[in-house]
Amino acid sequence: MAASAKPPAFDPADFLGLDDLLEPEDLAIRDTVRGWAADRVLPYVGDWYEKGELPDVRGLARELGGIGALGMSLDGYGCAGASAVQYGLACLELEAADSGIRSLVSVQGSLAMYAIHRFGSEEQKQQWLPRMAAGEVIGCFGLTEPDHGSDPGSMRTYAKHDGSDWVLNGRKMWITNGSVAGVAVVWAQTDDGIRGFAVPTDATGFSAPEIKHKWSLRASVTSELVMDDVRLPADAVLPGVTGLKGPLSCLSHARYGIVWGSMGAARACFEAAVDYAKSREQFGRPIGGFQLTQAKLADMAVELHKGILLAHHLGRRMDAGRLRPEQVSFGKLNNVREAIEICRTARTILGANGISLEYPVMRHATNLESVLTYEGTVEMHQLVLGKALIGIDAFR
Repeated sequence: MAASAKPPAFDPADFLGLDDLLEPEDLAIRDTVRGWAADRVLPYVGDWYEKGELPDVRGLARELGGIGALGMSLDGYGCAGASAVQYGLACLELEAADSGIRSLVSVQGSLAMYAIHRFGSEEQKQQWLPRMAAGEVIGCFGLTEPDHGSDPGSMRTYAKHDGSDWVLNGRKMWITNGSVAGVAVVWAQTDDGIRGFAVPTDATGFSAPEIKHKWSLRASVTSELVMDDVRLPADAVLPGVTGLKGPLSCLSHARYGIVWGSMGAARACFEAAVDYAKSREQFGRPIGGFQLTQAKLADMAVELHKGILLAHHLGRRMDAGRLRPEQVSFGKLNNVREAIEICRTARTILGANGISLEYPVMRHATNLESVLTYEGTVEMHQLVLGKALIGIDAFR
């Protein structure tokens, strides 16, 4: 039997030694995104959140394009062609700064760009993708409607033929990037089934009023899309897909990013709790020296690093072409749910300071309330897993 190697020194920030699973290029991409977020988001995001705004979205998008973060897992057309794991690491670092920033990148790359890349014509790809990858054009993704969230098959937005043109009417709701987008990928009913359209946002009859009074994702642009007799040329339709499988495949790709991103929010809150437990004194010693606080931190660490390990596993499956939608639902359901619990536990460790924007905990906790329900509610993912386990569709 070979002599056992001496284990490396314990690193509390990498409890399970997960960095050993990463290649040097993976680590370089992670560090680039982490550095960008530390410089361009973390010093300001508390104020953005308090004011309910994301200033200079287009400038941030161009910077994100400059580091290759937009559509980074896509090939060609100016995209980075990164691996799924590398994209996941980027999502984790972005959401460790704020869920709104990760949403900006996720909607741009995993929804709008992904839809055009996978289902668009070559002309559409050439028209939009290089500029979107550079951050020169921001995209949004219009699927959810005011009365049809978890049931997109019942959407009322409709596109009909008028000569060689299409005429689009309807409304979409809770659309990230909507008010700053240059192109909207809008899904609509047609006589032939559900189709996707690449809609220039300067088209007559298109508007995107911003949604105000949010108490979650406040450092993010969220909008309604209104289409009132929007006339589009025949080549605006995405030719590569008909039916719900189009938008649902895009959502699966975006949900994968959430599996990683939610662990970024959880990590930020966990780190804040650890630092606070070391420095906050009560009864003559740091609160980290009390058994109940250590039990909380231990449980948080277990769920955090299990979640990152799960995300990494799903990323390797995606890179191998073996990731199934049910497995993405598994990851989204578990990781967001556990991330919220980590944030709430961190809040108890910080006590009254946990509600202050001087610390990231309450901001992440409220953001995750949106992440919990968008791109598939808890109940929808539970039913996806239930159908996979039992073989009976409980949606209807």
